[in-house]
Formats: sequence, structure tokens, C-alpha cells
Amino acid sequence: MPLTGRFGIEEEFTLLDASTLVPVSAEGVHAAVLGDVEGGGRLSAEFMTSQVEAATDPVGSLAQAREQLGRMRRMLAEHAPERTVVAATGAPFALAGAGRVTPTPHYDDVSQLIGRLASEHTVNGLHVHVEVTGDEERVRALLRLREALPLLLALSANSPFAFGVPAGLASWRSTLIRRLPVSWGPPIFTDADHYRRTVDRLVGIGLLPARSSVSWAVRLSEQYDTVETRVADAQLEVEDTLLLTALTRAIVLADDVVPTSSAPDDLDASLWLAARHGMQARFCTADGGSESAWAAAERVLAGIRPVLDELGDAEFVDDRLAYLRAEGTGAERQLRAHASGGVEGLAELFDAPSQPLA
Repeated sequence: MPLTGRFGIEEEFTLLDASTLVPVSAEGVHAAVLGDVEGGGRLSAEFMTSQVEAATDPVGSLAQAREQLGRMRRMLAEHAPERTVVAATGAPFALAGAGRVTPTPHYDDVSQLIGRLASEHTVNGLHVHVEVTGDEERVRALLRLREALPLLLALSANSPFAFGVPAGLASWRSTLIRRLPVSWGPPIFTDADHYRRTVDRLVGIGLLPARSSVSWAVRLSEQYDTVETRVADAQLEVEDTLLLTALTRAIVLADDVVPTSSAPDDLDASLWLAARHGMQARFCTADGGSESAWAAAERVLAGIRPVLDELGDAEFVDDRLAYLRAEGTGAERQLRAHASGGVEGLAELFDAPSQPLA
């Protein structure tokens, strides 16, 4: 039977002052663009008032996703005030004072739960939903993705600055996310009932305001029949977003791949190393050894290549991985832009949403 694998993508952005790269209010942009987008997709407010989210409709191909994501990025750039940039980065270059949380009942609950952390929580993620029929099948897909989380984080690392200086980590956003309750790598679930009981217990003891507030790097969506990855930083370019989407979808659909279920401490270590070093990291392996991030990429690709071939995504994935080998992750590209051009050079790099797609 031919594979379908409908999916949806959510990208988050922060509006930054072009001269300082600190967050500024995006509420003027919100007033102009929020809502359903003609041609597909939806723009909505995010946790902080400086942020905005672009979400595709459910789609069946990378081409459809590319069209919707490109259109929404261009809309945001066109409506941004002068001397601002819509930054596709995991975390802003710098913060100035406490940010303001978007006033909604859900965000109010989250803000009350995490206290002072809320005012510093300006982070942009890339979330990928892949449709899976059946709760048990969704849990098995979650376990397959669980094993690939360090690789997906390393490939997506795109937040190398904190407080206006290099953070010394490829994904500063990940360290901020790690401070939240029920974040980072999920447990090893035996079945769907185990997943539900675990989440219900966490809500019951007050660790989460609602089931939908789970912040694991991969989770089961409460709203859709999907598995949702939340491990990735927001990406500089649409093509980077599509690479991570293609890999995520293929891992979900490769149901003949049996996950090894890494021990929680090994997964935690590998995720931290991915956040620290990006694609220069080494990861723990199930046999007690280690492997480079690029070796992990080759291993994962070997397992999912039949799915990529059937979906018609293999050539794109190979080409984009070759691009990353040559040009570096978003974090590496950001550091180069800043080293050569300072804040102005970094602002020019962040202006990518308004540029033509590759």
C-alpha cells in the first residue's frame, strides 16, 4: 500500500530590533496578519508578545509545505515595522528586561506554574506533526522518534547566542527548554495506556496545568491524531525546516524499524551533547559505546531510505544534508555571520524570511 503520511509544521519567530537584536513587541504584526492565510496555513500569537507562529494546514508533500511556509514567512517580513527583523532563530541574540507573556488562559496557567522563568522564556521551536492512526501505533512511532532525538536536535541547532555573546552551545534554546517541567526526552512507554497514565499523574500532582502542556521533545498530540516532535530549534531557512520534516516523517512511517529504547541517562547525555556541539557531537550508543553525529545520521538514513524513496524525498534529503556538511548548521552560520559582520551581519542573516526560497 502506498505511503501517505500527512503532516503539519509549526514554526515560531521572534520580532527583533535590527540594531540591537533584542525582542520587541510583535502586536502590530499580530493585528495585521493573524488568522487563516489564503492558500493554506495559519498565523497565530505565541507565548511572548514578541513572537508569532506559522502553522501549515495538514499536507502530503514537501512541495505543499514549502509553498505555505514560504508565503507565511514573506507575509511576516512584509508586515514587520522598519528597523525590525522577523528572526528564524531558536533564541534571540539578547534580552533586555522581562518579556511580556501573551494574555491567554493557557499561557496564564503556564506562566503561573513556572514563575520567573516565564519572563525569560523567549524561545522559538520547530514542531512537526505526523498523522498516525491508532493510539498504540502512535506510541510505537514516538519510541522510534525518541531514539532519533539527539540527531534531530544536532541537525537543527540554531541558537548559539545568549545575553549578546556566544553561548558556547549550539542550541541555547534547548537549555532554556530543559528548565521546564516534563521536558527533554520522554520515558520509555510500554503502550498507550502507560503514556496516558503517566501524563494524568503529572497533571494530578500539579506538575502540568493540562495534558496539552507536556513539553517532552516528542509527544502524542492531544488535539490531533499525530505524533509531534518538539526537539528542534526554529530554522533559518525553509529548506532546513523541510529537511527535519522529511526525516521526522520517514522515521514515523518506517514501522519495520524496531527502536532500541536507549536508557534515560544515555538519552539525556546525548541530547545535552547535541545541544552543546551540534553536528560535532558524539552520542551514546546502545552497546555502551559512542558514535559521531554524522555516523548517527548515516545509520538513521540507512534505516529509513526505503520510506524516503517511496515518498520521493530521498534526493532532497541527501542534497540538504550535503549542504549542511558544507555550510554548517544554523548555529554555525549565525556564528560566522556575527564574526564577520557583527550585529548587522546577523540581522541580515535573520532577514531570510523575506528572501526568495532556494
